[in-house]
Amino acid sequence: MGTDPNQRVRDLLDRYDRSDATAADLLCDRHPAEQVAFTVVEADLSSTDLTYGELRERSARFAAALAELGVRPGDRVATLMAKSADLVVALLGIWRRGAVHVPLFTAFAPPAIALRLAVARVSIVVADADQAPKLAAGPDLPAEPPWRLIVTGADVPEGALRMADLLDAYSATHPHAGPVTIGGDGLLVQLFTSGTTGTPKGVPIPLRALASFHAYQEFALDVRADDVFWNAADPGWAYGLYYAILGPLATGIRSILLHAGFSALLTRQVLEKFGVTNFAAAPTVYRALRADRTMPPMRFQLRRASSAGEPLTPEVVAWSIESLGVAVRDHYGQTEHGMVICNAWHDDLDTSTPMGSMGHSLPGWSCAVLADDADTIAPAGELGRIAIDTEHSPLLWFLGYLDAPERTAQRYTADGRWYLSGDAGSQDADGSFRFSARDDDVIIMAGYRIGPFEVESVLVVHDQVAEAAVVGMPDELRGEVLEAFVVLRDGGAGGAELEAELQSLVKTRFAAHAYPRKVHFVPSLPKTPSGKVQRFVLRQGEVR
Repeated sequence: MGTDPNQRVRDLLDRYDRSDATAADLLCDRHPAEQVAFTVVEADLSSTDLTYGELRERSARFAAALAELGVRPGDRVATLMAKSADLVVALLGIWRRGAVHVPLFTAFAPPAIALRLAVARVSIVVADADQAPKLAAGPDLPAEPPWRLIVTGADVPEGALRMADLLDAYSATHPHAGPVTIGGDGLLVQLFTSGTTGTPKGVPIPLRALASFHAYQEFALDVRADDVFWNAADPGWAYGLYYAILGPLATGIRSILLHAGFSALLTRQVLEKFGVTNFAAAPTVYRALRADRTMPPMRFQLRRASSAGEPLTPEVVAWSIESLGVAVRDHYGQTEHGMVICNAWHDDLDTSTPMGSMGHSLPGWSCAVLADDADTIAPAGELGRIAIDTEHSPLLWFLGYLDAPERTAQRYTADGRWYLSGDAGSQDADGSFRFSARDDDVIIMAGYRIGPFEVESVLVVHDQVAEAAVVGMPDELRGEVLEAFVVLRDGGAGGAELEAELQSLVKTRFAAHAYPRKVHFVPSLPKTPSGKVQRFVLRQGEVR
């Protein structure tokens, strides 16, 4: 680091939070043209290096194409794409134009995609060829959509544009290919996070948030210039977008992008063949590696291993020491802020924390545990509400939920001093934090946050379903899985056939990964006197 951590925070804010800040320069153009930004790895372990010079030239062409299609600074452009060179080119082209990126998870079904496109008022969608059919006209998507479709690959639907053709048609010296200055307060991304009720919440992410993402790469992950860094998270979600794409681009340090689906074997092979020294992933990845006992021992070069998305269990940490040669460390954060409490790896911050701890507040952040019944700091060891001190967290960038002032206000104490994370925990006398539970009903499965509302909204579409509630239940591999409690109309009994129908309905109308692994048909749902479903009762297994 070379300087005091607090001074380093100020330096990063000076770089990213300024009126003349330009995303394309900060994320691409200021880095040496010959420097490798990403090594894109295919399922067969072949790979291609993508340099900053190539990214600059190709993204400038794409920015010019977007401009000719009528995209103006501030317009929303969505991506429905897997991890690939095309994705990075598209993102840098969007940001070069001064537009706002709207990420869409590739496991989403058309209704979930349509909702986000409508709420964000998207003007362009860039999709992989195998994802483009989800955007076809149907019950959820209009025959004449207000957006234009750009498709990667050879198979392009009628009326869509081919990304390769656009790149060929425009020059990097086109008048509209130059980077647009948006300043530190200008929007870079509009991401959606699911809650317990209502539609997904839009989280606007300003350019100055890069200071926080950059700081996490240095302080917590300890990514160094000679590292081979790989964050395996999907960029359709916050941890992958922030720290597999934006963080590496900001720091200019080479990163791995795996253009393939997850498997334990492939993960091990990439770690070994490419000599990964710094690895980050959700706990479910480590659990899958631990569970697969059929693979021969491999030689890893890991210097650092980090985990985020849900708490690590002691057996995973013990396994990592023996099998990976390094103890994986737990990190904590949220879509609204990025990572804020970590077992940091940097030598200047490295402290010994007890097993099960999330670590300490990172430089640039001040966190505490508030009492449940008062907006005061709870005594050491007492369970309370994990909160962020807004007055002493210079890296704080959350602007509030899109068009939702009431939902934003619920996140703060009455005096505005504390941001309430929605998670419960405690703080030890040494300042380290321990996670206890969420105080909402968001389900975290394999690192993905799933709000029950969207799944429940699909289930009640079925003509036999009167009511439905969805909860997370413990699962050894995924951390949690979804289970649904369904009340049928006219006192029906349900059965295996209807269970399969409901599971398929969720896969096709919300997301392939978010279907309930079990469906319990129950006579009624437990509710408060005001009519709110008591999901904690369902989680306790008292209703069957």
